[in-house]
Amino acid sequence: MKTYVIAAIPGDGIGPEVIGAGVAVLQSLARHSNRFSLAVTDFDYGSDHYRRHGVMMPADGLDRLRGFDALYFGAVGAPDIPDDVTLWGLRLAICQGFDQYANVRPTRILAGLRSPLRDCSPDDLDWVIVRENSEGEYAGQGGRSHRGHPEEIATEVAIFTRAGVARIMRFAFALAQSRPRKRLTVVTKSNAQRHGMVLWDEIAAETATQFPDVAWDKMLVDAMTVRMVHDPASLDTVVATNLHADILSDLAAALAGSIGIAPTANLNPERRFPSMFEPIHGSAFDIMGKGIANPVGAFWTAAQMLDHLGETEAAARLMAAVELVTASGIRTRDLGGEATTKQVTEAVIGAIEQG
Repeated sequence: MKTYVIAAIPGDGIGPEVIGAGVAVLQSLARHSNRFSLAVTDFDYGSDHYRRHGVMMPADGLDRLRGFDALYFGAVGAPDIPDDVTLWGLRLAICQGFDQYANVRPTRILAGLRSPLRDCSPDDLDWVIVRENSEGEYAGQGGRSHRGHPEEIATEVAIFTRAGVARIMRFAFALAQSRPRKRLTVVTKSNAQRHGMVLWDEIAAETATQFPDVAWDKMLVDAMTVRMVHDPASLDTVVATNLHADILSDLAAALAGSIGIAPTANLNPERRFPSMFEPIHGSAFDIMGKGIANPVGAFWTAAQMLDHLGETEAAARLMAAVELVTASGIRTRDLGGEATTKQVTEAVIGAIEQG
């Protein structure tokens, strides 16, 4: 039996609640499997760590995480700490430090749920958004000078390298190729951003020649928001820059029912470093400690982690259990229900054990 070593980093806000629920569900799957077991180690990195030590994680934090098979991450962000401190001190430090350059965000309407879009069926909205996760608008390049003076300057430099764009395009085309529709939409803004985004477009066209069986098209990011709302069935796999995909994937989650159900995989596809898996809903401090956070995003994220580890049967079993529960009407408030985090978790574990 294979034992996977998992680093759990619950983080901030509702992160501990949903990651705790996710670990419970994962352990239930492991108990009912003769294929694998899980050894989970908790790390207290996050805003509480910052308040105690002045840093979001220790200087050797990446070294401590390096030997794990996967990282299971909750959320980052606190009202009393600047967002750039929390994000760059933890999540982005891990993503960039471990070269997790492919951010994969599937979106579909789960069983029993409804999209806020009129007449949008589950067949119409089944997407995967691929986000370039290592450079672009979140490269961290830039600076400020003349602070506090009228002539103060702040620059934020988007970085697009041939190597970085080429590898995310290859990843996205290959993912599209693996899906039934074999269709990819490349999101751009090259009409206004005439250097980095033009390179993005050129490399997309070059990569397309290596995947002749993938039908692809190109959309300006502003027009893409309209298409997602008015013609969701025309989309399948999408690739976009760090900033554009960050925004579009939140819209996608809302169109599928709630940001509370949305998962993310931060992948190092070559597996030179561990990959990190997180729900995208953030720390949600307004509902922290109330027991009403939606754990479905953490469960779907856990299924992505199992898929990455090669446990595809367990991943499918988990998602089948999640959809059995959503179809039954056991839902948290963001989905129009009254169930607590604990009730949804217990229902999913019950579905796993009965399956």
